[in-house]
Amino acid sequence: MEMGLVNAFSGITGGEGALTSSRMNADSSKFMDLIRSVQGKEKETLSFSQVVQDGKLNGDFVSGFSGTFSSEADKAALPSGAAANQANAHVQPKKIDKTSKLYEKSLELESYFVKQMLSEMRKTVSKSALGGSDFAGKMYEDMLFDEYAASMTKNAGFGLADQIYLSLSV
Repeated sequence: MEMGLVNAFSGITGGEGALTSSRMNADSSKFMDLIRSVQGKEKETLSFSQVVQDGKLNGDFVSGFSGTFSSEADKAALPSGAAANQANAHVQPKKIDKTSKLYEKSLELESYFVKQMLSEMRKTVSKSALGGSDFAGKMYEDMLFDEYAASMTKNAGFGLADQIYLSLSV
């Protein structure tokens, strides 16, 4: 792109265009390094850990929750959503380490429950409104709803993951 067009785009988006562009360039650079190493132009071997995150299956395309919470404040956060409601106001609320592996797995379980809820809601919509009924369409639609569930889990603040974490960390 020409520089004038980039500056105009950044002016319209409040600088978000430049940030998005730099992220895309960094991701593109990492991807090209990975491609070069796979093709053997660099005498580096590709390890399994570079392809698949711990606990993920090869071909699992859901974005996941690793690295979602990484700040110091997340190591001693208060529960949110339903987990924040206490029956007794005199009980001190417990702290949650949102950077822990247990909390990450709690988020995955909450995401699974949200996905089940979305799947049941999707059954109420007529099939003609959802588009094609071929295998690929169903597969990509299912992947889309996986991402919807992950996004809702990260942003909606249901508190189910917090409650699961508190129950398991006793």
